[in-house]
Amino acid sequence: MVGVSVPRDANSPARICVLHPVLARSPAAGHASERVREPESRLAEAVSLARAIDLDVVEADAVPVQRPRPATLFGPGRVEAVADAVSGHDLGLVVVDGALTPVQQRNLERAWHCKVIDRTALILEIFAARARTREGRLQVELAALRYQRSRLVRSWTHLERQRGGLGFVGGPGETQIEADRRQIRVRIGRLERALEGVKRTRGLHRAARQRVPYPVIALVGYTNAGKTTLFNRLTGASAAARDQLFATLDPTMRAIVLPSGQRVILSDTVGFVSDLPHDLVAAFRATLEEVVAADLVVHVRDCAHADSAEQRADVLRVLTELGLEDRLETGVVEVLNKLDLLDERQRACLAERGREGVNGGNGRTDHPGVVAASALTGDGIGDLVEAIDARLTAARRIVDVRVPYADGATLAWLYRHGEVLEHADDEGEARLRVGLTPADAGRLEQRPGVSLAAAR
Repeated sequence: MVGVSVPRDANSPARICVLHPVLARSPAAGHASERVREPESRLAEAVSLARAIDLDVVEADAVPVQRPRPATLFGPGRVEAVADAVSGHDLGLVVVDGALTPVQQRNLERAWHCKVIDRTALILEIFAARARTREGRLQVELAALRYQRSRLVRSWTHLERQRGGLGFVGGPGETQIEADRRQIRVRIGRLERALEGVKRTRGLHRAARQRVPYPVIALVGYTNAGKTTLFNRLTGASAAARDQLFATLDPTMRAIVLPSGQRVILSDTVGFVSDLPHDLVAAFRATLEEVVAADLVVHVRDCAHADSAEQRADVLRVLTELGLEDRLETGVVEVLNKLDLLDERQRACLAERGREGVNGGNGRTDHPGVVAASALTGDGIGDLVEAIDARLTAARRIVDVRVPYADGATLAWLYRHGEVLEHADDEGEARLRVGLTPADAGRLEQRPGVSLAAAR
C-alpha cells in the first residue's frame, strides 16, 4: 500500500484517528420500524476495535456524509480538516469505519500523507494478532489475501508486512514480500488446499466424537458478549477472558455434565461483529462448521449493551448465512448475559419487554429458551444449565433397541447417554425402550450389531 509513515518510537503504539462515516439513509433503505444504530455507538465500537490491537486513538469523530464522493468518500472540506489533524497531532494512521474502494483509499493516503485503512482491514489485523493456531493463521491469511487482491493497482507490486501482522497498520521501510496478482493467486490456492486438509481433519475429529459420543453445545455471540467468561463458569476452565473485542479466535472445547447426568461437550467459538467481512466468514468456515454440526447453539448476548438487539440481529444474520436458519427457533438457547451490570430499574424495564427481558431479575424469562444470567457472578447459571438440559431432553427420540448380551459396551452406553424406559431380556439379547437425543440416536445407529427402530 502507498503511504508515508510518521516517525515515532518503535515501542510506542501508533497514534491514530478513527472516522465513522454516517451515510444518509434513504426512506427506501429499510423498513420504517427497523432500528438503526446510533453513530456514537458505532464510533465507540470502532474505537474499541482499534484499541484491541493497542492503537493509540488520539482523534475520533462521526462524520455525516450526505453524498459519498467516488474519489475520497468525504467532501473536500472534511478531507482538508483531517489532513490538518494528521499533521498537527503527528498521526501515522487513519481508520475509516466503513468500506473504502481501492481508489478512495489511495486518494486519501495521498491527501493525508499517512496510511489509511477501512473497517475490513482493521478486523483482519485484529484477527491476525489473535490467531494462535496454524489453522487460525491460515484462515486469516487467506481472508487478507482475498482482500488485498482487489487493492493491487498498477504499480502496487509489493505488499507491506508489519512484523507479526498483516501490513495494514505498519508503514513502509519494514519487511516486504513480493506479491503481485499472480503470486497472490498462487498463495490463495495453496491456502485453500491447506484449509481443505483442516476441514477433513475437523470432520475426522467430529466423527471420533460421534463414536465417543457426546452431544456438542456451541457458544456463539457478538464479540465481547462474555462467551469465554461463561465457558469458564460452566466448565471450570481458565481460558483467557478479557474485556476486549475478539479476545477468542481459536475454538476451545471442554466436557461438562448436566443435571440429568448427560455428558456434553461445550465449544467456545469466535465472536461475531457487525459488517463482518464476507471473506473472513468464508475463510473461517472450517471453524464455524463446529457451530453447524453442534447439537445445540447457545447464543450469548450482552443485555447491558445499548445495541443488544442489533447485535442479536447481526449474530442471527451470520448463523443464517451458515445455513442454520431452520434451527434459530428450536435449536438455540439465548443467554442475556452481564445481568450484574443492570440496576433494578433496568431489570424491571427488561421484564416489561417480554422476550427481551427477565421476570423480577431471578434469571428466568418470559420466553422459553431465553435465560438471563451473569457469567461473572454466577447469577442465573443454574437456570441456564437447566434450560440446556431441558432443550436437549425435549428433543429426545423414543426408540426400541435390541442389543446382543455380548455387547456390554453398548448397553452401558445406553444407560449413560439415554433414558431407559423399559428393559426386557430375550434369548441372546436385551430389548430396551430408550429416550435419546437425535444426535445420540444417530450415533447409536452406527454401532455394529445394534437393531434400532422408532417406538410404536
